[in-house]
Amino acid sequence: MGAPMALNLLKAGNELVVFDVIQKNIDSVVEQSNKKAIAAKSVKELAQSKMDLILTMLPAAQHVRSVYLGADGLLENVSPSTLLVDSSTIDPQTARDVCAQAKAKGNDMLDAPVSGGTGGAQAGTLTFMVGGDEVVFNANKSFFQQMGKNIFYCGGTGNGQVAKVSNNMLLGISMIATAEAMALGVELGMDPKILASIINTSSGRCWSSDTYNPYPGVLENAPASRGYSGGFGTDLMLKDLGLAVEAAKSIKQPVMLGGLAAQIYQTFSKIGSGNGHLDFSAVIQMFKK
Repeated sequence: MGAPMALNLLKAGNELVVFDVIQKNIDSVVEQSNKKAIAAKSVKELAQSKMDLILTMLPAAQHVRSVYLGADGLLENVSPSTLLVDSSTIDPQTARDVCAQAKAKGNDMLDAPVSGGTGGAQAGTLTFMVGGDEVVFNANKSFFQQMGKNIFYCGGTGNGQVAKVSNNMLLGISMIATAEAMALGVELGMDPKILASIINTSSGRCWSSDTYNPYPGVLENAPASRGYSGGFGTDLMLKDLGLAVEAAKSIKQPVMLGGLAAQIYQTFSKIGSGNGHLDFSAVIQMFKK
């Protein structure tokens, strides 16, 4: 996600300092930047680069804590005038904890997870769900518009993450439901493309059916039609469902379908070698012979 987001920032005329633990990701952005991006050798070096704003996109909460709170991390080395924005998908409490420590160091910080997947990141059409100080959000809304199409202010710190885990729980559930329905219809004799067309003009229509259909060959641009490569990994969906379930547990809010969806993805990830790296729509393999 981070690389295409960086490329869109470059297209908008920004100068960047970039860092990733995977060197080829750094090299790719620098090579395409027309000398407007330079590589940092570490998080510490990036933090000390005097940028106006630092954007992070990380896999999980432990990575966010490490990058922001570690001895060689951002908060120990960044200028107080630098705005910090984290677009990782993590639990709301971690977002609130890290933002509080940033505030104590003198830095404004926004949590700004995204929806739209790698395709949205490449096209610059991501949805940003932003939590934090509203004045800071309004002053920097144009920054998000360089990478996204729909920019929402969600309220106080951590609320961006609340919106994201709620949305992704629904996405995980709807993908399983779409997979079940498609597998059932095809097994009963329907052509998958005709079945999908009917669903997508009827009451069962949803994003998982009309934009990201899990049945191979229905949509040529969906991961299902390229062996479930790319897209949003099964283990990442499992992580997000876990975040939703844990957040619900903390407030004793029932999420029965969310909990079941997490179990289904956990089973799918475990039963096949490499399933965790497949796009989450590959869960349809649980329902096909």
